[in-house]
Amino acid sequence: MQAEATIARPSAARKVIPIVPYSVKGRYRNLKSIILNAAFGVYFLLPWLPWPNKVGQALLFDIGNSRFHIFNLVLYPQDLMVLVGIMVVAASLLFVSAAMFGRIFCGFFCFQTLWTDAFRFIEKWIQGEAQARKRLQQAPWSLRKAALIGSTHALWLLLSFATAVTFTLYFAESGTLLRQVFAGEAAIAAYVTISVLTATTYVAAGFAREDVCFVACPYGKFQGVMQDPSTVTVIYDEARGEGLHGRQAPTAKLKTAEIRRSQGFGDCIDCNYCVNVCPTGVDIRKGFQIGCISCGLCVDACNNIMDSLKLPHGLIRFDRDENIQEPDVRMQRWSKAKRLGYLCVLIASIAFTWHSISTLTPFTAIVQQQRQPLVTQLADGSLRNRYELRISNKSGNAETYAIQAHGLPAGSFKGREAITIPAGKSYASSFSVSLTPAVAASIPSFIVSVTPQTQPDAAENLTASYFAK
Repeated sequence: MQAEATIARPSAARKVIPIVPYSVKGRYRNLKSIILNAAFGVYFLLPWLPWPNKVGQALLFDIGNSRFHIFNLVLYPQDLMVLVGIMVVAASLLFVSAAMFGRIFCGFFCFQTLWTDAFRFIEKWIQGEAQARKRLQQAPWSLRKAALIGSTHALWLLLSFATAVTFTLYFAESGTLLRQVFAGEAAIAAYVTISVLTATTYVAAGFAREDVCFVACPYGKFQGVMQDPSTVTVIYDEARGEGLHGRQAPTAKLKTAEIRRSQGFGDCIDCNYCVNVCPTGVDIRKGFQIGCISCGLCVDACNNIMDSLKLPHGLIRFDRDENIQEPDVRMQRWSKAKRLGYLCVLIASIAFTWHSISTLTPFTAIVQQQRQPLVTQLADGSLRNRYELRISNKSGNAETYAIQAHGLPAGSFKGREAITIPAGKSYASSFSVSLTPAVAASIPSFIVSVTPQTQPDAAENLTASYFAK
């Protein structure tokens, strides 16, 4: 099977080989399609997933009320450590995947890759396979060409618009916001967000495509630094592919593997199919390159060629460079230790986040002494300290909190014994403590307990200092 190479016009920055990537069938193309469908299903349907919480929506980033609803979890700005933990886990996954599996995130899970794939599926559906699209690009303008290209761009814009609208639904009640958007009643921020995301999605997935990976994406830059011989990535087996005399097409005299090897030729027939299917134009036969996103399409392409020639798979495959080169025992030991270290970092970050989530409380309470003045002497000679108790209700419903002081003489506490706070609000309650000088000298501190009425087990005890002078 001989595939035609697709060469783009030269650029001052770089040379892009495939303008129109060829279609390919195989394990990794199927895996990419499954991930694409699953990702689109989650992204477009998650705002409509009903959930038995206060907002009735599984995922809602309520910026106006400063809270995030993530299924049963409600996070407030006070839950900073949980948000930090989630970001640490995400960053750890990204770095660990880069060090252990190269740019596998780019090839299978990156938003740019997923949406570009979707745009290319639309392009293929309307305009045909790669050869037909190339002929259409080179043909003079006609009614048919205008209709095909126009309908392609119309569907691209429709998908971009749907992407942008869905993004805004994560920040407000989905049904209400959708009606407001089409009725012209939504906030100006919603229309600005939809306009900007529609334009950027259309340009990035329809035109920029691989240029985003080469120019704009910072992940690809540091990934090259993190890769070493123990990283699993797409590799071309040069020894097998080149042989002694290099690549050679399968002529009548070079059809079987035995004959090719006996004459010093490798298994690579220089068909360029691996280059033509690559979405970033990388020739993997030239070794590791920053543009390779580890999507595995070249592996599928090469395996298809090997099947047609009745040669074994694996000329291009996912593997470690240390398995291709001469083995180094010390390097292999270091690689094992490094992989164990990466896994420990990931496990530690997950454990930290899980602990932060499991120790979340339905409210936060802080007691502070009013500083001006610290101590006030009353007419009867007793000493008074004043305090402010601030309670933030982090639950999804209004809650009543009982306030009690422990470790003080009876009658010395002057303040509210209960306070009701709406969901997501913070209220402050002032109280004072008056003691005689003799008693004040023996009580350096006392306990203020705050107990929610519906969840008494979540009560908190706060320590407050008492100043006698």
